[in-house]
Amino acid sequence: MALTIEQSNRRLKWAMLTPALLFVGAMIIFPLLFTLNLSTTDAFGAVNAGAKHIGLQNFADAFSDSRRFWPAVWRTIGFTVGAVALETVFGLALAMLMRRAFRGIRWVRTVLIIPLLATPVAIGILWLLILDPTNGIANHLLGTLGIPPQEFLGSVSGSLPTLVLIDVWQWTPMMTLLLLAGLSTLSEEPEEAASMDGANAWQRFRYVVLPMLGPTLTTALVLRAVDGLKTFDIIYATKGAGGGSSFEAETLNVYAYGLTFDYQEYGLAAAVLVIFTLFIIGVVVLLRRRSA
Repeated sequence: MALTIEQSNRRLKWAMLTPALLFVGAMIIFPLLFTLNLSTTDAFGAVNAGAKHIGLQNFADAFSDSRRFWPAVWRTIGFTVGAVALETVFGLALAMLMRRAFRGIRWVRTVLIIPLLATPVAIGILWLLILDPTNGIANHLLGTLGIPPQEFLGSVSGSLPTLVLIDVWQWTPMMTLLLLAGLSTLSEEPEEAASMDGANAWQRFRYVVLPMLGPTLTTALVLRAVDGLKTFDIIYATKGAGGGSSFEAETLNVYAYGLTFDYQEYGLAAAVLVIFTLFIIGVVVLLRRRSA
């Protein structure tokens, strides 16, 4: 039976896409299956050194570790929630300010994306120099205001909040650009109607703009939440192995890295990564459901 042009095009499309889809699928599925299999072994010292399957023992060991695992979980959550919340608030505020064109807006947008141009490791080293307790410019500026020197990243209690602020400095521009793109697609008619009905600026934002911006805001939150959960570069560049001498900035990513490359506990590290992956999937599903 002769095929129609539409059927021929559909078959040609899938014929062209199938090799790429198979390749991408293999590159995703194989590491996941390998990690899942490794998480059920006692692999130590070398991945292929005759590891034995021990079932879910690594998962039990991880969940029973109240010294490193659970503190790392709570630090990961605290870091992500703090960073994403601040980035969303500041990003939305900046997007609203730049929603209307004004003189010099191109220069403002250019300056805004500068933090996105550098790699996280370079950002970490830059802030190490700025926040150096002895010679850093931050304490010099605080001194001119009569504020005593701060330890910043050298403090056990202040390391994580400082890292949150560094992350906010780097990634707020991305939130701003995403939300600004969403604002540019919104119709102005609902706002004009609300204004004619007597709604003030806050009411128009709260009851008109924000609901219409909901899908874009949800997408931005999901992207930044997932990225925040996976943060590793800045933490490792500023605090080193273990997130500091007292593990004060150790998140799940840093913990898994240490298990793998410092302690060579590959089975336990794989179990932590499986738990971490499931945790990220759960966060994405939760955010999607709450926005539905």
